[in-house]
Amino acid sequence: MKIDLDVLAIVGPTASGKTALSVELAKRVDGEIINGDSMQVYKGLDVGTAKITPEEMDGVPHHLFDIKEPDEPFSVADYQEAVRGCIAEVQKRGKMPIIVGGTGLYIQSVLFDFRFTEEAADLQVRERLERELEEKGAAVLYERLAKIDPASAEKIHPNNHRRLVRALEIIEVSGKTKAEHENDAGQAPLYKHVIIGLDMDREILYERINQRVDVMMENGLLQEVQDLWEQGIRGVQSVQAIGYKELYSYLEGRSTLDAAVEEIKKNTRNYAKRQLTYFRNKLEIAWFDAGKGTAENIEKISEFMKDFKKEKRIK
Repeated sequence: MKIDLDVLAIVGPTASGKTALSVELAKRVDGEIINGDSMQVYKGLDVGTAKITPEEMDGVPHHLFDIKEPDEPFSVADYQEAVRGCIAEVQKRGKMPIIVGGTGLYIQSVLFDFRFTEEAADLQVRERLERELEEKGAAVLYERLAKIDPASAEKIHPNNHRRLVRALEIIEVSGKTKAEHENDAGQAPLYKHVIIGLDMDREILYERINQRVDVMMENGLLQEVQDLWEQGIRGVQSVQAIGYKELYSYLEGRSTLDAAVEEIKKNTRNYAKRQLTYFRNKLEIAWFDAGKGTAENIEKISEFMKDFKKEKRIK
């Protein structure tokens, strides 16, 4: 099936069946899959992130999995740059890029003109402001910030010199406050795209989450976490992921194993709820009922894509 699009995306809460659907859809549209999950970029975080296995890939190329060591940082800005490069490479091969995952901000940052305050940076301006801070004191800079950006001044303590300098730097470089700089981005699409969403009855979803956590434990999640612990991986982004931080608490003697597992289930259910809230509030999505199963949804999505193409031609 040929589609007149630049990019497809598949989103949905954890345990909604995105992995199986994405592989079948990729076969239909001659696509390659790009990771849209903030934690599946890490090596060694396999069981707890429900990372796709080589068998599940079923011959479909997958990208941006296992690209970082567990002690390396990986920001949304890093992700944005990596995925946009990957999209271009997939397109060069004449294939359809399909971003699949549950991290809404990451996917939104790729598909839309989403700019980060990191872009409003100028080392010379920063160094000048830091010299001024030393010479005149924080009170002078804070008073200036309060006049031109009172919203930021309210959130920044006068003694937090790094944030104070950064807020003034953003204004000098971009001509906008931090809030204006961020709010002015993320609206315009950069690609002709469609976002497919999977949702299901909340109680059924929560039961699936509970069952999946039990399966993860049976499949060696505790051993996976213990391996990271024994490598000395501490206090970094990767092990703040759900499933890891709770079992770290157990390994540190701050929780029983049963309590840690129950906490994983509760935190995962809460995370699924937040995912759905983000998707509904931030993105235009064509929703499908995950409870119908992969086979039925593939047919429905194929029909939707045909109708989508017709609508685009009419317009």
